[in-house]
Order: sequence, then structure tokens, then C-alpha cells
Amino acid sequence: MDNSPDNLVFEKLEKAKKYFLETIIDGELLYDRLIVAYIAGGHVLIEGVPGLAKTRTAKAIAEIVGADFSRIQFTPDLLPSDIIGNLVFIPVTGEFTVRKGPVFSGIVLADEINRAPARVQSALLEAMEERQVTIGESTHKLVENFFVIATQNPIEQEGTYRLPEAQLDRFLMKLDIAYPSPDSELKILAMHDKEEKEFPKIKDKITQEDVAKLSTAAENIILSDDIKKYIVDIVRETRRTNKYIEFGASPRASIGIMRCARIKALLENRKFVTPDDVKKIAPDILRHRIIRSFEAEAEGADSNIIVSTILGTVKTP
Repeated sequence: MDNSPDNLVFEKLEKAKKYFLETIIDGELLYDRLIVAYIAGGHVLIEGVPGLAKTRTAKAIAEIVGADFSRIQFTPDLLPSDIIGNLVFIPVTGEFTVRKGPVFSGIVLADEINRAPARVQSALLEAMEERQVTIGESTHKLVENFFVIATQNPIEQEGTYRLPEAQLDRFLMKLDIAYPSPDSELKILAMHDKEEKEFPKIKDKITQEDVAKLSTAAENIILSDDIKKYIVDIVRETRRTNKYIEFGASPRASIGIMRCARIKALLENRKFVTPDDVKKIAPDILRHRIIRSFEAEAEGADSNIIVSTILGTVKTP
């Protein structure tokens, strides 16, 4: 059986992108990164102020891949059982049965994830890393291609809990969403003015078989030794003595850049990875893995500035 993606799969991807851009204004970069992360089997953290269509984005991805969608509103009083589920006693039978939580959906939107306490974040961490959850004494596998899209608000910090570095590292990418331009905001108004009550549908969905073929094909994309060394040099540069960096990225970042650069090349119909692929994908994989120093915070040097400086410093092959 041929496991390589055929033209039909790439046609589906083109239709999916068109659908997404009709649903999310100025969403081209967002779509590209989310699809790459989904094929890579990773999870994504999106940072942006409220009202920038983060929920709509997650719904659109769920529609594209034909997955069940759940939205979890994270709050300080949330319990782990509210996410993973719990055991419910049935008086008639005198037995306990498992009530599965929203984490058993294919696409899970963890809205304002930094508003939940550490034990709730730990419950989600197991699901993200192990693709399974423990309820009582039994372990339950999650659905294939389980995908978490988490959001956090960058400006309102009252009542929030900083995400542990261990959990941040489990996110393959962190994406920043800015306010739309005036023209884009006018398009948003026009879209909502004529919007139907039901969420728009797409006919040709990207199936799990399609994703498996794309994932396998990406592994065969040529990655030269020079490009591998370039990736390692970039990540190691985050660990060098620097007044702006307290701790750098782990090898998981190197693996993520390599994996995503290959998928990016595949989706652009190329058989090899270029340095440009690495440069474009690296910021999304590094920005949340760099722990800034007090000097960086005091001088307003955010992670984007630090990563941009590193990419400008490391020699391109």
C-alpha cells in the first residue's frame, strides 16, 4: 500500500487554506503554523488579547480535520476532574463508571490556560505529553491526533498562574496574535454583517490517513548535515552566557525545528529544507522556551527581539 500523499491530499490542503482564510481574516501565517504543528503531532500556545478570533480559529481547524471540538474555559476554581473526567457511582448497579471529560475530544481549546492552578495544568500536561489520562486506577488513551490549542492573555495578569517551564516546553509552538490592520478590521465587520448563524462547513476534510501520509512523507524530506548543524547552532546560542537569557532552549527545540522545517518544505512542494525554512519556523518554536533575565525584562527585550538577534548572529550555511 502506498503511504505517500497524492495530489488529492494537497488539493484538500489548498481548499482547507482557502476555507480558513475566508473564516479568519489575515490568518495565512496562523493557518500555516497550525497545520504544520498538527501534522507534527505537537500542541500550540496562542497569545493575544481577547476578541482576536482564537476560539473561531480552533473551531475552523476542528472543522478542517473533521475532529470533535471542546472548549475549556480555565478559571482559578477549575479542578482536574473538570478536564479529564471522573468516576461516577451508579446506585442501580452499585458500581462506578467513567465519565470522560472534554479532553477526550480531538481538538481541545484551553482558553486562558494561565488562569488555572498548577494541579489543573499538570492534568493537562499528562494528556499533552502522554496522550492519555488517568481516572481512578485506570488509564485511558486519547483520540488519535489529539491537538491542544491553548490561549493566554498577555495584558491582564491578575488572578493568573504562570505556566511552569515544563509545560511551556510541551508546546511545540507559541504564536503571537496582534491587532488587525484597519483594512482587515473592515473586512471582519463585513464578514460578521452577513455571517450565517451556523459555523461554516467544509466538504473535503483532511482525514487521519491524510495526516499520517503527510507525516511519513515529511520524514523523507532531505535535511543536509549543514542544515542540522545550523539548527543546533541556533538552539545552542540560546544557552550561551547572555545578560538577556537566564536559561536557553532544550534539545526538544532542536527536534521541533527540524521536524517543522521538513513539514514546511513538504507543504511548499520541495524535497529539501532550506536555511530560510529554519529561520521562519525557529521563532515560533523558541520564543516560549527562552527564560528571560531580569535585565531583559527591565530593558523591555522580549523573546522575539532575543530570537531575532540570535538568528542574525548565527552564520547561515
